[in-house]
Amino acid sequence: MSGPRWYTIKQAAEYLSIGEPTLYRWMRDGKITVRKIGDNTRFLQEDLDSCIQVIPSKKDVALVTKICPACHSDKMCKGSYRGTGKLYFYPEKSKFWTLKDSNIPNTSYMCENCGHISFFGDTEKLKALKPKANEPEGEE
Repeated sequence: MSGPRWYTIKQAAEYLSIGEPTLYRWMRDGKITVRKIGDNTRFLQEDLDSCIQVIPSKKDVALVTKICPACHSDKMCKGSYRGTGKLYFYPEKSKFWTLKDSNIPNTSYMCENCGHISFFGDTEKLKALKPKANEPEGEE
């Protein structure tokens, strides 16, 4: 039976393709999980993988509705999520005076594999409701 794979500082830096000074800085800044075994500093591969930040392109953002965030299945069914009435998102801080209602409808997707439900709102309507930098915010 094989246990988890442990990386030294040098091995971790090589795995991430970064210099050791960068790894030390990340450790100091708390950007990476560090394991201490006695006086030795070690990393698990999952620790190293979790510090990798993925910044999706605009094209990839559109794919988010097609992949389940829980099990990564590509079998997503589009639908709506209903209770006793329609469900809406209300932004916490929105323009005070507006002729539009401040509810934002959502679209839902359910994974056919694991049952996870994802919600997506109308971002254009949200932008229209949020105050611009020089406008006063709505009442609390």
